[in-house]
Amino acid sequence: MQQIFNFLIRNKNNILFLLLLALSIFFTIQTHSFHKSRFISSANWVTGGVYSWANDIQTYLHLDDYNKRLLEENKELRNIITNLTDTVSVESYQDTANFEGTYYFRSARVINNNFAKADNYLTLNKGENDGIRPEYGVVTSKGIIGIVDRANNNFSRVVSILNSQSRINAQLNKTNHFGSLIWDGKNPNIVQLIDVPRQAPVKKGDTIITGGRSLIFPKGLPIGSIKDFQLDQSESYYTINVELFNDMTNIGYVYVIENVNREEIKSLEKVNE
Repeated sequence: MQQIFNFLIRNKNNILFLLLLALSIFFTIQTHSFHKSRFISSANWVTGGVYSWANDIQTYLHLDDYNKRLLEENKELRNIITNLTDTVSVESYQDTANFEGTYYFRSARVINNNFAKADNYLTLNKGENDGIRPEYGVVTSKGIIGIVDRANNNFSRVVSILNSQSRINAQLNKTNHFGSLIWDGKNPNIVQLIDVPRQAPVKKGDTIITGGRSLIFPKGLPIGSIKDFQLDQSESYYTINVELFNDMTNIGYVYVIENVNREEIKSLEKVNE
């Protein structure tokens, strides 16, 4: 306490000067509207900067929550866009106000991802309790990931497109020529599209998309671009190397696709067998 008194006594002149200066500034601001407005503007600038800085920190700390929220919003938009496309693409008339379509998207997070083996799998943090079942497709905004093959209450396993057992219908974006998408087990960024007839106008850099000839993926989802290609030994079909749009070594959040009419279609096909 004595040190405080000594400090005040030692600096009494400086302290008195600062008090008088502050008092004079206060009276100046109060009696002159121009100075008052300038002071308020400066104070708002400082306060706004502090708020902005605090908000940036808060945003960073809650970035994961914001990403999840955006993912949910994107899921809903995908449902609307996909089902709207289904509605307006059919030849017969349908009520365009009805957006109830064929596919439904659910979001999930990848908690385990293999890509260095011959048969690779991913594990999702959602399962049957979240409406996920085997034979549902899995994608990101950049392209396809694989197909769910197992699910329990809270988790599900996905057969990656980097799996020797994976075989997905795919086609050239510019034409209806299609084939089967497989993986040769070598490069995690390159898969192969086989059984494409030699009549197809294959060009390097063209986009490969899902063909829509299965009950898993809707037509038109991106897969990758043509890196190179060659004819097989019979020179009847192309084998095309496709460079994936997805980085399969770095997958975070995904969408799981349900074909709403799947069981009805399968039941019909069994009757016709």
